[in-house]
Amino acid sequence: MFSTIVVPIDLAEPESSGRALNAAIRMAQDYDATMHVVTVVPDMGMSIVGGYFPKGFEQKALDDTKIRLKAFLEDTVPADVKVKGHVVHGAIYQQILQIADSLEADLIVMASHRPAMRDYLLGPNAARVVRHATQSVLVVRE
Repeated sequence: MFSTIVVPIDLAEPESSGRALNAAIRMAQDYDATMHVVTVVPDMGMSIVGGYFPKGFEQKALDDTKIRLKAFLEDTVPADVKVKGHVVHGAIYQQILQIADSLEADLIVMASHRPAMRDYLLGPNAARVVRHATQSVLVVRE
């Protein structure tokens, strides 16, 4: 049913994606699917904001995030799961949609953040992904 599953996680708060990641792992095992774990390094926004950071800051952030994601996957994902890590840069929901499309994913599994509003709303990134994805989206509440 699913062969390619995209799972966005926030490495700054990996526990917030825990149930979503566990659900994706189980689905990857059940369907012998490849799981693509994605973390997004947000862009700086306006150039005036970026001017306050040292030169090469974004590249260093990307390089450090790749190392952290690799270690996270080695520690978290069972050996019987086919997993690939991806670090992308830009607007969070846009990057999730773009990588899901480029990988021709069947499913996006993601957590809903914003605990203060969890009873009423999805987090803004999850809501945008649900609205605009061409794939099925499973939103796992924490």
